[in-house]
Amino acid sequence: MNIQMGPARKIRWWKKALLFLLLLTVPLLVTSPRPLTARMVADSENGTKVIVLNYHKIDNMNISLSVLPEDFEQQMQYLYDHGYHTITPDDLYNSLEGTEELPDNPVLITFDDGYRDNYDNAYPILKKYGFKATVFVVTGFLGKYPNYLTWDMAREMDANGISIQSHTVDHKSMTDLTDDQLRAELVDSKKQAEKELGHQVDYMAYPTGTYNLHIAQLVKDAGYKAAFTIKYGNVDKASNIYALERVPVFHTEDTNKSFLERIRYTPIFERFGWIKS
Repeated sequence: MNIQMGPARKIRWWKKALLFLLLLTVPLLVTSPRPLTARMVADSENGTKVIVLNYHKIDNMNISLSVLPEDFEQQMQYLYDHGYHTITPDDLYNSLEGTEELPDNPVLITFDDGYRDNYDNAYPILKKYGFKATVFVVTGFLGKYPNYLTWDMAREMDANGISIQSHTVDHKSMTDLTDDQLRAELVDSKKQAEKELGHQVDYMAYPTGTYNLHIAQLVKDAGYKAAFTIKYGNVDKASNIYALERVPVFHTEDTNKSFLERIRYTPIFERFGWIKS
């Protein structure tokens, strides 16, 4: 007896087949000694896809925002052993503008908020591997609260490959603020950081990741070259320069496995159009 499948049933069958194929393929990618690097996904019309990692705390608190120092070191060693090259926000910006060529397998390592453990725990590990990184600091918190950086720490890091950039003055959700409040958060944090560091500050990250196109325009008006979100994905020439994607790294039951999955899967998902819209 010849039974014909209807359109809806055919769609369900194809979805199941695709899911089965992914379940077979993904474990091979995880266990493969060869990482899925930026070079391997650089053949799209939008150019090299750049991983921008997003950390917060590096300590032993065992909360989602706190990556254990030993896990952070393993992750940095993985990047080092597999030929990743750390870059600065300027490198990324210039690449998107077409004025600079990035190294093979570029990665931008970022931290949000400016916690003291970034200096105590992350900074020595980054120096060990010769890595650059960027810390988006809440300028109103530095030197005020004991669990945040002091400006002396920020200056030391800034002079040694760890770029200090803006995360606003008070870390308020930007979609809850008036235009005047937004301008104050953006302009005042930029001015204070520039005064403390002695150089121009050109980049910011949205607190809690909240933003919209109007806020992005105010960021541009305040003199920033680019801004970073917590939208999941890699950065390429299709990205909005004032809404750049990042790949968050959290403490989980198996933090380093989660790290590897995010490093390896994100380019695949983007290539199939499953992340970036």
